[in-house]
Amino acid sequence: MASEHAQSESSGTYEEFESRVERISNVSNAAGILRWDQEVVMPDEGTPARAQQLSTLSSISHELLTADETGELLAELESADLPDERSAVVREVRRQYDRETSVPGELVERISTATTNAHPKWKEAKANDDFETFAPVLEELVELKREYAEHVDPDADPYEVLFSEYEPYIDLETAERVLERLRDRLVPLIDAIDESREARRASGSRTQSDDEVDLETDAFAGSFDDDDQEALARDVLDSLGYDWSRGRLDTAPHPFSSGTQFDARVTTRFEPEDLLGSITSTIHEFGHANYTLGLPDEGYATPLGEARDLSVHESQSRLWENHVGRSRPFWEHFLPIARERFPELEDVTPEGAYESANQVYDDNLIRVEADELTYHLHIVIRFEIERALVSGDLDVEDVPEVWNDKYEEYLGVRPETDAEGCLQDIHWSHGSFGYFPTYSLGSVLAAQLYAAAEAELGPFEDDIREGEFDDLNGWLRENVHQHGKRYTTPELIERATGEAFTADYFLEYVESKYGELYDLEEY
Repeated sequence: MASEHAQSESSGTYEEFESRVERISNVSNAAGILRWDQEVVMPDEGTPARAQQLSTLSSISHELLTADETGELLAELESADLPDERSAVVREVRRQYDRETSVPGELVERISTATTNAHPKWKEAKANDDFETFAPVLEELVELKREYAEHVDPDADPYEVLFSEYEPYIDLETAERVLERLRDRLVPLIDAIDESREARRASGSRTQSDDEVDLETDAFAGSFDDDDQEALARDVLDSLGYDWSRGRLDTAPHPFSSGTQFDARVTTRFEPEDLLGSITSTIHEFGHANYTLGLPDEGYATPLGEARDLSVHESQSRLWENHVGRSRPFWEHFLPIARERFPELEDVTPEGAYESANQVYDDNLIRVEADELTYHLHIVIRFEIERALVSGDLDVEDVPEVWNDKYEEYLGVRPETDAEGCLQDIHWSHGSFGYFPTYSLGSVLAAQLYAAAEAELGPFEDDIREGEFDDLNGWLRENVHQHGKRYTTPELIERATGEAFTADYFLEYVESKYGELYDLEEY
């Protein structure tokens, strides 16, 4: 009887705790909708009011989470015998609680206000190619985030503290090791591709045979109407199985996806001469939204119904964009659909589309337009600059020159403007320092998950060729999506793949794929 009484008491305590967690989550989700609105449809002059609104919601969320009642409930539940799922919720809230109780509410409000005001400054600076417009707010954000890291853990590397906000269960040492491994293996691969390209140019030969498009040629060259591109983006989402009853498509300067399992929205962008970019961007954001939509409804507003941090989130977008959207079978399936919207693609073959989707451009300046290989050098550059900024080894005023120097060193190309250089990404205007490594970690994890799914279910080529994605998506739902934050990142990866996190599958995938595409003997 005593045991039953204790269980009843802990159950009542947990229900009280869960109700509090749900209130905190709903405040945060409401703020997310306001941020979506700011980036998509808010009038330009709406910023002063929006800054106050978001600052107030941030303050309310912070106060609810850091209240004494939350700490008391956590302490009581941590000593109780809880089922695994409830223990996971307590673990995740404890991590947030410890982090935020160390940070003054006044600082939280200052960061919220600064990031809200930084967004229009970034847009203005990028539009006018004027880094000096953005520099003062960037400097303020760096100082605020240093102060934030100091409060969270005064003895830790401040950048590691900031990185752990986005990826709490993969340590910075592991992230650095992965980035170094990618750099060490991808640079020789890119160099080999350059040599192969130069040899083909010198000989005038084609890539593989006379009926295939040369890898120097963009099969999607032309000018494409925005409205028609939007219609094609909707075709892409339809083809992949996007749930329109719980989502929508809009445009934004920097594509993103946001929301919950009941409302997961996608944004993309259209450039008249970059049809392929709008397709791959839409598929990428579908991957994010698809993960969000796969989270369990019954876990909404608790960690059980939230995504397992950014490396896992990015693995879903990169899996769909690269392993599906840049595959031969996908273009065999999707090219006829694209031709219906754009008859000028009539002469494009599936092989030509596939090759165009996988051209390697080491002279490309823009991260979101980068190919699968050079993309990671873009990440390494940002990672190195962020670390130097946060540590105080780099002054904000020197960012453009250092950025340009690193592009010249790593990619052999130098930006002519800050708009296509250090102002191209939105992340710093959000105060998101430590975010960028998760892009490469996600790409690595995507390859590991895709290999595990194929090992269990067999190759997906025929399914993709037929536009059938249920088996792949079902595997992801079962092994990744449905768990929310029940498991830590390493636990989730091991349960899904049977192995610890490794870059082996990504490196095998790209070396095999690009070795075949560019006819590289050493690969």
